[in-house]
Amino acid sequence: MLYLLFEYLHKHYDIPGLRLFQYITFRASISIILSLVITTVYGRRLIDYLHKKQVGETVRNLGLEGQMQKQGTPTMGGIIILLGILIPTLLFANISNIYVILMIITTIWMGAVGFLDDYIKVFKKNKEGLAGRFKVVGQVGLGLIVGCTMYFHPNVVVRETVHDDVKSTSTVPMVLRQKGETFYYTQDVKSTKTNIPFYKNNEFDYAKVLKFLGADYQKYAFFIFLIVTVFIITAVSNGANITDGIDGLATGTSAVIGITLGILAYVSGNTIMADYLNIMYIPNSAELMIFAGAFVGSCVGFLWYNSYPAQIFMGDTGSLAIGGIIASFAIMIRKELLIPILCGIFLVELVSVIMQVSYFKYTKKKFGEGRRIFLMSPLHHHYQKKGYHEAKIVTRFWIIGIMLAIMTIVTLKLR
Repeated sequence: MLYLLFEYLHKHYDIPGLRLFQYITFRASISIILSLVITTVYGRRLIDYLHKKQVGETVRNLGLEGQMQKQGTPTMGGIIILLGILIPTLLFANISNIYVILMIITTIWMGAVGFLDDYIKVFKKNKEGLAGRFKVVGQVGLGLIVGCTMYFHPNVVVRETVHDDVKSTSTVPMVLRQKGETFYYTQDVKSTKTNIPFYKNNEFDYAKVLKFLGADYQKYAFFIFLIVTVFIITAVSNGANITDGIDGLATGTSAVIGITLGILAYVSGNTIMADYLNIMYIPNSAELMIFAGAFVGSCVGFLWYNSYPAQIFMGDTGSLAIGGIIASFAIMIRKELLIPILCGIFLVELVSVIMQVSYFKYTKKKFGEGRRIFLMSPLHHHYQKKGYHEAKIVTRFWIIGIMLAIMTIVTLKLR
């Protein structure tokens, strides 16, 4: 909102300093600062309010050291994370940008699903919370919204080089550009292409999955893209939810992922950098850096109270929203196939649960008693059972997350 106001003032009045709001880096910086202020200053007030309302976590005794000491710790702290994201975004981002609109919808949508789950647990005294099928419906619904918007909205395009064989037949406007001494034409087109790691040309077209269908395979690309979008949003959202099991783990890991996505959004939305790094240029996507700044600031600010020993838990209000945000963000900047690397912590945590449950059911059916691969799942509980302090587990997972973030950026150049 302030962005649009300052744009109007700059256009009609010569007031010094208004040009600053045209710079994405400046707006991203103040977005980080404001989100930090919101989460740290008002986070304390939220904790006191939740204590007053007796909105405490109900802890099941799983035999983990120090676990029962967390009984009664305020939950639903994800509310302050969401406010720390939404307020700076609404103030400093261009809210007419389709990517920003989608991220706002994602934050509110998944936040509402998580809030409903926490509300049932805390106020209705139902430890199971919202039924799993309803969570999946919410995740699939968001996937459909993001997928359909990305595919059909006219402002969601990518810039491609026009080859000589299509110059004469193309009806899309072309722009002459120069790289060194070479001149070439580009055009902004609708596309189902995305970036892919460890691949020579660094791009993959979902439409080619159906190439075996013949000449008309392009018209079915939408269904492949939609399936992938729904799957990624559901998987990452659940992965973040499962990772949120010990103090500061999901929050710190998400902050590292947010920084990486912010960098990738800025590079993908900058013509010069995208051209230099030879990655897909996505017009207007750099505006997502303001959202990424608010996201990172909000996670870091919340970590002030969520680090060991946690004074507040984010609950599903925060964890489901964080997962949905990360997945949707990656899809919008066409980096969703990098998620297995970037969100490796979420992936391993999710897979550890799937493996444990599947193996237990299989062995129970075959041998009459269930057997386990890990001492306990998710994986962070396995290490707790082995005697590691949760602060050490969190720190080491953060280090691994940073390594994966660096690897994610490096893989774009490994071709």
